Amino acid sequence: MIYYRELNLDRASESRKSPRWIEQQWTRQQCRVFVLNNDKSLMRYRDGDLVTPEAMHLPQSRVSDLVDEFERLIFLGIDPHGPLFALDVSQHSDVLLQPYLGDGEFIDLRDVAWQLDAQQAAQLAYARGLVFWNRHHRFCGLCGSPTRSEYGGHMRRCSDESCARMHFPRTDPAVIMLVEDCSDPQRPRCLLARNSRFPSRMMSTLAGFVDPLESLEETVEREVFEECGIRVDRIEYQASQPWPFPSSIMLGFRARAISLDIVVDGVEIDEAHWFDAQQLKTFGEWGDGGDNYSLPRRDSIARFLVNSWMEEVLQR
Repeated sequence: MIYYRELNLDRASESRKSPRWIEQQWTRQQCRVFVLNNDKSLMRYRDGDLVTPEAMHLPQSRVSDLVDEFERLIFLGIDPHGPLFALDVSQHSDVLLQPYLGDGEFIDLRDVAWQLDAQQAAQLAYARGLVFWNRHHRFCGLCGSPTRSEYGGHMRRCSDESCARMHFPRTDPAVIMLVEDCSDPQRPRCLLARNSRFPSRMMSTLAGFVDPLESLEETVEREVFEECGIRVDRIEYQASQPWPFPSSIMLGFRARAISLDIVVDGVEIDEAHWFDAQQLKTFGEWGDGGDNYSLPRRDSIARFLVNSWMEEVLQR
């Protein structure tokens, strides 16, 4: 399973261009709102269960007083239950927000995503990505004038009429790759590394952003060599994952190593090793606090790439 994909939501791409239509959706009785505060989403823990969270969406009537400006409100789309919006309340104080929260609290989606229903996780990720983009694009990158929200938060227009530049959310492409050593057919191995930003002992696949005028395959080759000194060929696409933390699309690949000596760059990568499938079976989970190496987060495409490779090897 790859998280944050296959969102069951009509984004109403054409209809949302009409301010009147957006207002009609906002006033519908079925309208529900995801509330976000500094990139954390309002969630609650199920009755009697202090481990498993669930997403909260509030009725429009409950949060309408918090909409001091329509700029903070973003139309997400329409699901089988009605319209969905996201509301950024980062500008409000905790004291002001408390009466609206009920039994909920603001939680970082990245800490709990794999415990949520897949659709809930996808909806919250979509909301977080759009809220982040709107909050960080309040000024025109061309002339510096303030921008205003249009298309339900899916476009921002420069307020200077002589400029009037239209700004749309951007997605940064990044490759993520599982590198396989096939030199011993009886004991294939994969390359996993620990980025300097990772928690201690967590190992994952290599990844990197695509440079301008660079193909995806060229990025795979470059990143693997730059980070670990390994040359690769037979680069094959596997799957993709939206990754709105804050605004990427992860493009997953598998590649074959044609050199084996690891030389980590010492900047992004602190350590890297070859592991066989049996070794990976002994790894712990991200965040478990154990002394052993741990696998990537369960909501990441890195975990999908590792699991897919392990299953394939163990079934040979």
